[in-house]
Amino acid sequence: MSVMYAIELDGFGGPEVMRWAQAPDLAGPGAGEVLIDVTAAGVNRADLLQRQGFYPPPPGSSEVLGLECSGVVARVGDGVRDWRPGDRVCALLSGGGYAEQVVVPAGQVLPVPEAMDLAVAAALPEVAATVWSNLVMRAGLRAGQLLLIHGGGSGIGTHAIQVAVSRGARVAVTAGSQAKLDRCKEFGASILINYREEDFVATIAESGGADVILDNMGAAYLGRNIEALADDGQLCVIGMQGGVKGELNLSTLLGKRGTVHATNLRKRPTNGRSGKAEIITEVRRHLWPLLAEGTVVPVVHAELPVTEAATAHGLLDSAETVGKVILRIRED
Repeated sequence: MSVMYAIELDGFGGPEVMRWAQAPDLAGPGAGEVLIDVTAAGVNRADLLQRQGFYPPPPGSSEVLGLECSGVVARVGDGVRDWRPGDRVCALLSGGGYAEQVVVPAGQVLPVPEAMDLAVAAALPEVAATVWSNLVMRAGLRAGQLLLIHGGGSGIGTHAIQVAVSRGARVAVTAGSQAKLDRCKEFGASILINYREEDFVATIAESGGADVILDNMGAAYLGRNIEALADDGQLCVIGMQGGVKGELNLSTLLGKRGTVHATNLRKRPTNGRSGKAEIITEVRRHLWPLLAEGTVVPVVHAELPVTEAATAHGLLDSAETVGKVILRIRED
């Protein structure tokens, strides 16, 4: 049996449990699938959780870390018409990105814009699908509305700022340092809140409340987010960094005619209503032209070789990172 290299885990725990080692070669692609020679993989907070044993992959998915990648199509399975060997692509994955090759459903693959560096494109699929599905497909963010983004300096935050501005929305962000707030301003945020020094609820109230809130904190911010909503506002919860159980004041929510959404990307089915393929189709149709023309750009804080995955995880978990961290698997 031929072999490839991938990041494997020596048990669950800190970054030191990851090692670049030989792994069995992939058998695919099957019908409707694409085999990609991986150039780079994006690092996401979900990877850190999986490494610690808190976020197992969906049944049937690769146990290898990595929810997004970029690379070149090596082979296509039966029934695949949109892709051919040699195509430069990036892809949304359920797992397997920290490896030399990955198999992915064809509906989760996107073309890399012609002028974009192939490795940098690994920073896009997860943030693009998360932001577009929540802010546009679910919340219907439109011109003139106020969007509050918690964690404005994160990969999702820096991408969401740009998408919201491109749609004519005003953007408020929270971040833990002036340096991060300054970067958020560069991307188009106009209301900058240092959560260590300011009460975001009071600041947002001065602007009439947030029409949409994109929240990565979960339980810790639940009550305050409801307070910060404008009438008919929508809270989109996409993370649980602040815990999983919170108290919700239904009277406040009812009085504002507010809505709370909680969404997850990894566990969605590939096809069907709200599936990944549907999201990727919408992203390609509406967001990819903005990337091609430079209205929205990928934000990469650091690119490291995959053999330094432990350092990459440490960077993502630090307070200094703005945007994404990517792992280089091979040269273009």
